[in-house]
Amino acid sequence: MQSFRRNSMKRTLIDLIPTYITKLRPYVPGKPVEEIERELKVKAIKLASNENPLGPSPKAVNAIMQFLPLANRYPDGSGYYLREKLAARLGVSMDEIILGAGSTELIELVARTFVAREDEVLTSDGSFAMYYIAAQEVGAQLVRVPLKNSAYDLEAISGGIGERTKAIFLANPNNPTGTMFTATEFDRFFQRVPEHVVVVLDEAYFDYVQRADYSRSLGYVREGRNLLVLRTFSKAHGLAGLRIGYGIGRPELLGYLNRIRSPFNTSAIAQAAALAALDDGDHIRRSVESNNRGLKFLGDGLTRMGVKFVPSVTNFVLVDVGCDGDEVFELLKREGVIVRPMAFMGFPTAIRVTVGTQEENEIFLKAFEKVRSTFV
Repeated sequence: MQSFRRNSMKRTLIDLIPTYITKLRPYVPGKPVEEIERELKVKAIKLASNENPLGPSPKAVNAIMQFLPLANRYPDGSGYYLREKLAARLGVSMDEIILGAGSTELIELVARTFVAREDEVLTSDGSFAMYYIAAQEVGAQLVRVPLKNSAYDLEAISGGIGERTKAIFLANPNNPTGTMFTATEFDRFFQRVPEHVVVVLDEAYFDYVQRADYSRSLGYVREGRNLLVLRTFSKAHGLAGLRIGYGIGRPELLGYLNRIRSPFNTSAIAQAAALAALDDGDHIRRSVESNNRGLKFLGDGLTRMGVKFVPSVTNFVLVDVGCDGDEVFELLKREGVIVRPMAFMGFPTAIRVTVGTQEENEIFLKAFEKVRSTFV
């Protein structure tokens, strides 16, 4: 016994950690406004995290205030009433809805449920970092297909499917490029996906897309295909701080996810806010209209400066600054404007700029034009 204890004490913490975890690069969120204001003693605006600049739904705020006295109680573990309302809105059954702490939790649940070590996870370069992290968390082989014209190359992705491919992650629209693929393009892609593969279609920004050819994803769910559609209350609904999203998929698929889902993974306050937000169509309309104006305003301003950017269908713009994006981030930060440098997503000469209020968009363009004179 003494010998065993001596040998055990010689081991370090890293000996207990699988190699694929030690190599994992965690997701680093954008800096909060408060941190920049403390650091630089400036009044700052945040255009870094694709949040709704109009704030949360007023109906959601009221629901939160009404629910606070009940915060001593555990939430409904299944989110019955929110799932019931979502199912009615989407034309699916309650058994085809699963709630998550944002869509990010559901991304990780898919990897933990359907992917084993040495299996393959297929996705695109230049996309949401959580797809890469979820694959690495379970020791899977991550296969990333290059973008084509700043967009997903669905033909190349389908051509990369192999016997060991277990999950495919697609973002539509894509973060950080703001590009989308059409329903017809997805139809052609999905026809080439074999039955042993689960496809995750992340539609976090679907509220902002104004094109009629955007998505028919729920039709595949109703057909019972191996598809999980992800949506969230973090964007247009303005509830990013409450961490609540949902997935839509056939009951058998969700049944396996629910086996490992934490029993109280979404808070009661988040569920109450989301329920109320679903009834606030005026807030969504105002948010989308404001975003449309802001996208045009930013696009026009960048075009006047001769700056390249990727046309977007979302609430953000990927801007090619033509030099080190991290340096431009630092320069803008000193002007009190927080954007997101994109090197960690594979775009070392780009920044991602969230569409803000009209005032915030004006501040960004003025600050960007000022700092641009130092690197043009």
